[in-house]
Amino acid sequence: MSTTAAKTTTAKSIAPRPGGLARSRRNEAIGLVIPTLIPILALSVIPLFIGVATAFTDSRLARHHETQFIGFENFIKLGSDTQFWQSFGIGMIWAVTVTALQLIGGLSLALLLNTDLRFRGITRVLALIPWAMPPVVVAVMWQMIYSPTNGPLNWLIESLGGPENINWLGDFGLALPAVILVGVWVGMPQNTVVLLAGLQQVPGELLEAAAVDGASTWRRFVSVTLPALRPVIFSIASLSFIWNFNSFGIVYVMTEGGPGGRTMLPMLFTYLEAFKSRNTGGAAAMGDVIVIFLVVILVIALWRQLRPERSPR
Repeated sequence: MSTTAAKTTTAKSIAPRPGGLARSRRNEAIGLVIPTLIPILALSVIPLFIGVATAFTDSRLARHHETQFIGFENFIKLGSDTQFWQSFGIGMIWAVTVTALQLIGGLSLALLLNTDLRFRGITRVLALIPWAMPPVVVAVMWQMIYSPTNGPLNWLIESLGGPENINWLGDFGLALPAVILVGVWVGMPQNTVVLLAGLQQVPGELLEAAAVDGASTWRRFVSVTLPALRPVIFSIASLSFIWNFNSFGIVYVMTEGGPGGRTMLPMLFTYLEAFKSRNTGGAAAMGDVIVIFLVVILVIALWRQLRPERSPR
């Protein structure tokens, strides 16, 4: 008996305590998360707070300038800055149009790639090429395509009997649609990949049951495929809108906001305010307004998506 009791006592002393095991796992999890949090804090959170604080100062990119706290003065001036709000409206047109066309084009291409298409693997790789290209390369390439004198697009139009020497990026009415087309071309592959993954999760049994019931291809898409893709469509549309509203590189290289501010997006206007006008305090206020706007849009969209559906009475 004494030997058995001794063994039991030894086993209990060797076995880890539940509290100690949980504490050890928690410390291990914290140790794994910290290396990920450090870059986020250093590159995102801290600069965000610095930007918010700068908006309340008269900070400028100038030598021997003593920065002073001026309260809400930058925001008051921003309220009457017609150029900024004009760029904000252009940014809305750009973001909504590009996001919608990316979604429609991406869904169409995803439906095509989800079929038993010949050379489907090669087609999927080719569809990702625009997404993999650097924005500056894309902008320069499309500048060459849109060239009014020797661009292939104008050559094709002229060979079909159309007008000559169309200045796509210099015309007041054509510049914004021209850069919108580039934005759609660049971002559509990303939508395609996400939507294709969603399509592959749609239960085949539901599609087969709908086909047995006599539903047409369009009816199966509207009644089965589209409702199943609704969470995916919402997620990619929300993210695409935020990314598109924050667009900068492609438009800056192609038009620099011209002609006459017709392609002046909010982020481009903010950049010019900071590094051309050297008004970093005012630019920070513009950035704060953009962030608040995007956060409000995202919260409203999430609320509409996540709120419980009311049961019909």
